[in-house]
Amino acid sequence: MKALVLKQHGGLEQLEVVADHPRPTATDGHVVIRVRASSFNYHDVFTVRGMPGIKVPLPVVIGLDMAGEIVEVGAGTEGWKAGDRVLVNPLNKKKGLMGEMMDGGMAEYCLVSAEQLIRMPDGVSFEDAAALPVAYGTAHRMLISHNTIKKGDRVLVLGASGGVGTGCVILAKMLGAEVIACAGSAEKLDRLKALGADHVIDYKTTDFSKWAVEKYGKPQRRTYEGGVDVVINFTGGDTWVPSLRCLKRGGSLLVCGATAGHDPKEDLRYIWSFELKVIGSNSFYDDDLAALMSMIADGRIKPVVDKVLPLEQAAEGLRLIQDREVMGKVIVTP
Repeated sequence: MKALVLKQHGGLEQLEVVADHPRPTATDGHVVIRVRASSFNYHDVFTVRGMPGIKVPLPVVIGLDMAGEIVEVGAGTEGWKAGDRVLVNPLNKKKGLMGEMMDGGMAEYCLVSAEQLIRMPDGVSFEDAAALPVAYGTAHRMLISHNTIKKGDRVLVLGASGGVGTGCVILAKMLGAEVIACAGSAEKLDRLKALGADHVIDYKTTDFSKWAVEKYGKPQRRTYEGGVDVVINFTGGDTWVPSLRCLKRGGSLLVCGATAGHDPKEDLRYIWSFELKVIGSNSFYDDDLAALMSMIADGRIKPVVDKVLPLEQAAEGLRLIQDREVMGKVIVTP
């Protein structure tokens, strides 16, 4: 079968589309799905480069997120049959992540544990479903499962043009928040406005923290005036302290990653002086993904998909993610 295979760590040139990758067969507790759509995440860039402490069993088919239809079932998979449309939770509880510790979604077929399957409702396309797990699932858990945003909150989203970022913008608006979206180009800012963001900031030319203070007033330690209610920051690095500075008293800093550095300069004075809450959110669960598919099915949300590419162009799709040239998700249809 055709598959996008990583044979050794390095740059994107280490990815190769092959035509003779072994097609999997169903085993006990597992099914084989015909992959109809798979999406990239920045995690795939890290997988290609190699990550300290994580030994990837190379060669491996990359791709965490996938949706498709079952074509073969193994023993012990009661409740599932050939033809069922399924979204895959990429976390295998025994082995780790699909596309990292075992073959993932950038292939025509994939072997998946039945425990990872989530039934797709009618009216949800394979492309929309495949956009969900890592990006929108993470956003849903951080905002909705943890109940961190309420109607009327001022919510500032860093990295708003990526997969998690667009998910946060969409869900925060659905919850009734006033959304400030930060991105790095005029085109992305225009698209974020069209997506529903109330305000947009070009972080390359504007200090987002100073902008928020000028817009809403300086946060006060004795009252609840000034600043924003929530900052969503999965960037880390040199954005961390500026995020603290623009939060109002009692505000929340939500974090689910650190793409620009996990060990930033800290200033604890803001946390105690303004009684701030730093709330971590890790990954997502089946109920997050099922809830998101229900939202798609009833028209409440629509995932942002920048490009849909054939498998032969998958490496270019990951380059677009790596170089931050996309808005939302890149989908591959193997």
